[in-house]
Amino acid sequence: MGLGLKFNLVLAGAFAVGLAGSSFVAYEILQTNAREEVVSKARLMMSNALAIRNYTTSEIRPLLGVAEDHEEFLPHIVPSFAAQANFRMMAKDYPNYNYKEAALNPTNPTDRATDWEADLIQAFRNDPDLKELVSVRDTPTGQTLVLAKPLTVNDPSCLDCHSAVDQAPKAMLALYGPGNGFGWQLNETIGAQVVSVPMSVPLERSWNTFLVFVGSLAGVFVGIAILLNILLSAMVIRPVVKISRMASDVSLGKMDVPEVEVTSKDEIGALSAAFNRMRRSLETALRMLND
Repeated sequence: MGLGLKFNLVLAGAFAVGLAGSSFVAYEILQTNAREEVVSKARLMMSNALAIRNYTTSEIRPLLGVAEDHEEFLPHIVPSFAAQANFRMMAKDYPNYNYKEAALNPTNPTDRATDWEADLIQAFRNDPDLKELVSVRDTPTGQTLVLAKPLTVNDPSCLDCHSAVDQAPKAMLALYGPGNGFGWQLNETIGAQVVSVPMSVPLERSWNTFLVFVGSLAGVFVGIAILLNILLSAMVIRPVVKISRMASDVSLGKMDVPEVEVTSKDEIGALSAAFNRMRRSLETALRMLND
C-alpha cells in the first residue's frame, strides 16, 4: 500500500467523521430553526386571535348590546365567533392554517373538540398553571405544529349565557338550542384556543439548506484533498521515490548514479543530503577496497 493511498484513506476517514458530526449538528440546528419559525407564526396567529377577541369585547359588543337586547341572537357579539370567522376568511388563501376555539361542551356544535383537542383541554384542566402547549401532529398534508392556550371562564358575564338553560337569552336558545354550552363554572377551563400551522414549507427549506451545506462541505473536502495530493506528490512522494530508486541502483553497485539535488531545507532535503553523504562514503569505501 503506497504512501499516497494511506494518506488518502486517513484523510477520507477524518472527513467521514467530520462530515457526520457537522451534518448532525447542522441538521439539528436547521430543524430547530424551522420549528421556531413555525412556532413564531403560530404565536403571531394566536396574538391576532386574542386581539380580535379583545376588540369584539371592547368595541363591537357595546355597539350591538347584549343578547337580551335582540329578538334574534347576534353571534357577532361573541369574541370567539369573531376570531374564528376572521380565520375562516383567511383560510381561503392559507387553507392549511387553522384556528379553532375547541370546547368540551360548546354552544355551537361545530366548536366541539375532537379527540386530540380534548386531550389538550384535559391537560390544561389537570394543570391550572399550564399556559401553553406546543406539539407536532402528523396529518394527511404533512406535519403540523399545534399551539394551544387554555380557555378559562374568567369573566362572570360569560355565565349570563352559559350557567343554566333557564338563565340563557331566549334568542340564543332559539338559535343553538338548550342542549349545549351550559353548566359552565367561574374559573373553569372549558376549552382551548388551538392554532395549527403546517410545517412542510419550513421543513423543506431546512432540508434544502442542509443538502446545500453537505454538498458544499463535500466540495470543499474534494478540493482540499486534490490540493493536498498534489502537494504530497510534488514535495514528498516523487522525491522519496527518486531517492529510493537511486539507493536501489547504488546497492547494486552502480556508482555512476548522480547525487540527489538538494532543493529544500526540510525533512526531504535532509534525507537527500544524508543519501548523498552515504553515497560518497560508500564510493570512498569501495575505492579504498579496490586500492
